[in-house]
Amino acid sequence: MLVPIIMGSKIDQPHAEQIAAILAEFGVRSEMYIASAHKVPELALDIVQEFNQSDEPIVYITMAGRSNALSGFVAANSIHPVIACPPFKDKADYLVNIHSTLNMPSDTPNMTVLDPRNAALAAIRILALTDEKLQREVAAYIKAVKDDFVNG
Repeated sequence: MLVPIIMGSKIDQPHAEQIAAILAEFGVRSEMYIASAHKVPELALDIVQEFNQSDEPIVYITMAGRSNALSGFVAANSIHPVIACPPFKDKADYLVNIHSTLNMPSDTPNMTVLDPRNAALAAIRILALTDEKLQREVAAYIKAVKDDFVNG
């Protein structure tokens, strides 16, 4: 079970580290890569093609600021699910990033989740579809969230 986290730039690393921390809490392995779809598309393609050969369950989380070609690029070339989690530093940056991430061409299916924690939890739930131990951990996590809410 693996979540490759592909960043468009080194500046995205703090965002990626938030995601990796949540994955680690559930024992889900992650690997971080920097591969801009604009500047080094051949590197991004090499990463995706290598994982396309893997028998391991994989869910990508991608992040790129400004013009998010990366998420669509990965989705267009991967046999695995892709979750886009764009980083943003302020409201103007958010507007650019969200529009770029949501407006993908046809046949580039990626899901968009804005919160890094929720992106990690979404990947975990996708991976739990085929892993009973992880399903139990997700169920226990949901129960703990509910108990904490009720008991405050």
